[in-house]
Amino acid sequence: MKKKIISALLLTTIIGGGAAFAQKKNTGWVKLFDGKTTQGWHSYGKTSVGQGWKAENGALHLDPKAKQNDGGDLVTDKEYSNFHLKLEWKVAPKSNSGILFYVHEDPAKYQQTYSTGPEMQVLDNEGHPDGKITKHRAGDLYDLVKSSSEPVKPVGEWNKVEIISNQGKLEFILNGVKIVSATLWDEHWKQLIAGSKFATWQGFGTYKAGRIALQDHGDEVWYRNISVKEL
Repeated sequence: MKKKIISALLLTTIIGGGAAFAQKKNTGWVKLFDGKTTQGWHSYGKTSVGQGWKAENGALHLDPKAKQNDGGDLVTDKEYSNFHLKLEWKVAPKSNSGILFYVHEDPAKYQQTYSTGPEMQVLDNEGHPDGKITKHRAGDLYDLVKSSSEPVKPVGEWNKVEIISNQGKLEFILNGVKIVSATLWDEHWKQLIAGSKFATWQGFGTYKAGRIALQDHGDEVWYRNISVKEL
C-alpha cells in the first residue's frame, strides 16, 4: 500500500512538473532571429536579404562595406498588430539606425519603411549630427516624441529595448527605463504628425498592423536577441 502511495505521489509530481515546464515554455514569446541565419526576414520590397546584412556571432550585423547596391531595411516576413518586442542593439561610432513598426510594405506606393512606420531612434548621440536635433536622439519616437530620459549606453555597448504596442497604447523601454508613452491614432497623434516632418506623408503612422523593420541608414549597427510576443 505504501509503495502504491509513493508511486502515485511520484507520478503526480512528474505530471505536475511537466505541466509547469510546458506552461513556462509556452509563454507566447517567439524568436525573430535564430542567431545564425536571416530566416524570417527580407529586405523591404524584395524577397531576399541584401548582402550588407549578415548573421554572425549571434547578431544581425549591417556592414555597409559588404553591400553591393543591394542595401535596404530588413523587415519581418510576418505582420504584427498588438505586440511586445524585445531586442538589443549597439552601434559603431557616428552610426544611425532605427527600429520601425507598423510598416506597410507596398513599395509601389511607399518607397521606404519610414514612409509608413513610426521609429524608435538608434543612434550614436555624441558622434552623429542627429544627436543635436530634438526628438532625433537614441530612444526617441523619431521626430514625434522626445524620450523622458536617456539611459542609453556608450557606443559599442549593448542596449536593451522593449517596444510595447497594445490597443493603441505605445511604450518604449530602454535599458529597463520607460522613456516614451504615447497613444496611437487618436487626435493628439494626428497633431503630433502634423507638427513633424511627416505632416504631408500620406499613410504615415496610420496603419494598425504591419512589419517590424531594422533600418539600413548606411551605417554599421548590430541587433541581437530579437523576440516578439503577440498581445
